[in-house]
Amino acid sequence: MQLWQALPIATLFAVAAAANTVSMVSQDGTSRQIIFTPQEGSPELPSMDLPGGATKEATFPDGWIGNWYTVSEGKEDKPGMLGEVRWGGFGGENYFDVSAIVNPDDHDGVKMLYPKQSKTPLSGCQTFPCSNAYNLPDDIQTLSTPETELECLIGTKAGAKRRHARQMLYV
Repeated sequence: MQLWQALPIATLFAVAAAANTVSMVSQDGTSRQIIFTPQEGSPELPSMDLPGGATKEATFPDGWIGNWYTVSEGKEDKPGMLGEVRWGGFGGENYFDVSAIVNPDDHDGVKMLYPKQSKTPLSGCQTFPCSNAYNLPDDIQTLSTPETELECLIGTKAGAKRRHARQMLYV
C-alpha cells in the first residue's frame, strides 16, 4: 500500500524535473512585469512580477508556443522585444529566439535567450540592433536545443557594449 501512495508523488517529481522553464534574469534595478502571450491553442499563462536584480523561473507546459515581453514599472503596457519559444517542436527540440519585429526601439526589455546549461546557441544581444536577433519576418534566426531550461536576460546590463555572439558564450 505504501508503494502505491508514494508512486503519485514520485511521478510528480519526475514531471517537475522534466518541466520546460525559463529563468528570467533582471540585469538592472528596474522592476518589471513579464507578460506572456500564447499562440492560439496554447494555454494562457499568468503574468509575473520580476523585481530589479532578481531571477524568477517561469514554467511552461509541453507543447506551449508563444512569447513574452516586459513592461518596466511605471511605463505603458506596450509590447517590445520578445522572447519566443516552442516547447516540444519538430524532432522533440525546443525552439527559441529574441524578436525585434514588434518594437525594435525597446532597449530595456528582453535582451538575450539561450539554453541555461550549455549557454549556446544564443539569440539576441545586450545592445540592439544586432545580427543574431529575429529582425525581419523572413529572418532565419530561430534556434533549437534539446535542453528544457532556458535563460532570458532582461534589462540593461551596466557597461553593455555591442559584441558578436561568439563573445557571449560565458554570459
